[in-house]
Amino acid sequence: MQSHGKKQDGQKLRVVTLRSVADHVGLTPSTVSAVLNNSAAARSVPEHTKARILAASRELNYRPNYLARSLRVQRTYTIGVIARDLGDAYAAMIISGIERYLRQQNFFFLTVAHHNDKKLLDTYSQILLQRGVEGLISVDTTLGESMSLPTIAIAGHRPVEGVTNILLDHRHAASLALRHLFDLGHRGIVFMKGPEYSADSTDRWRAILEVARDLDLAVHPDLTIHLEGDLSTPEVAYPATKEFLAKSKKPFTALFAFNDNSALGAISAFQEAGLHVPHHVSVVGFDDIKMAPYINPSLTTVRQPLLKMGEIAARSLLNQIKNGEEYVPEILVEPELVIRKSTAKCPKIASL
Repeated sequence: MQSHGKKQDGQKLRVVTLRSVADHVGLTPSTVSAVLNNSAAARSVPEHTKARILAASRELNYRPNYLARSLRVQRTYTIGVIARDLGDAYAAMIISGIERYLRQQNFFFLTVAHHNDKKLLDTYSQILLQRGVEGLISVDTTLGESMSLPTIAIAGHRPVEGVTNILLDHRHAASLALRHLFDLGHRGIVFMKGPEYSADSTDRWRAILEVARDLDLAVHPDLTIHLEGDLSTPEVAYPATKEFLAKSKKPFTALFAFNDNSALGAISAFQEAGLHVPHHVSVVGFDDIKMAPYINPSLTTVRQPLLKMGEIAARSLLNQIKNGEEYVPEILVEPELVIRKSTAKCPKIASL
């Protein structure tokens, strides 16, 4: 069966329906629908039959009417993703994980970036709700209150009723990094403290202090760099490190950066000052962004499984939406230390 639309340039536009595809291949509409939507029922359909259905849909130029489907079942098959900055490598990898899982489940997502603007965050949250999203995922964003629909917060940290927090085990992460430097003989370590706006800053700094105390490592104020500004690029850490080098009188042999971008900025400042990484100064980053293995020297870092975190968030959210699963307050994710060429044994002479 074929239906027709309005005229364009004197010709009637043919609207190809699901039944049109089914009639073309001689199968039931339910079988065709299962294959085209990649639903669980499609598992019982032979591969050669799937190939016929997909070929027919392309040949007939079939386009599913998702709007009609949404109105019929009162579903939008859409979720909202709220991030601080879409250009940040950290957020980009998480969103890639979200997208990969949602694509498999035939869900869409709308993404907004609030750039640390509370008013913008509130406005965008309301817009997403008005667009009919069925759930929300926030990335490195502190949510102030419970939302009216299922919500997952990646690195949100603040307990909110009804919101599942996906958190990295920051104490384990700090232990991996500091024990690595400790075992290499480093005792004078520079620490970077993250900016206030980052949801990870407080928990990561608390973990660093706890692990340093366990290792009997001093965290000197003179060896602490406080970062403020946009850490989605190395631009903030570079001048902060240059200023630190100009003022610091205390010897050091290693740096534990807040994230990989800040590590890159620091390495650039060190090299400009004539300090070789890692022969003079070892550097450990945090995140393991895509470019970490390819800089010079390749970056030793604490890996957050960012793609996996995005997939976990999307899966947990859809389990609540589709299967009615109860939310859990927290899902803890384990980090991993990736040792590359930016760390080495502590040099014998530890002065600048």
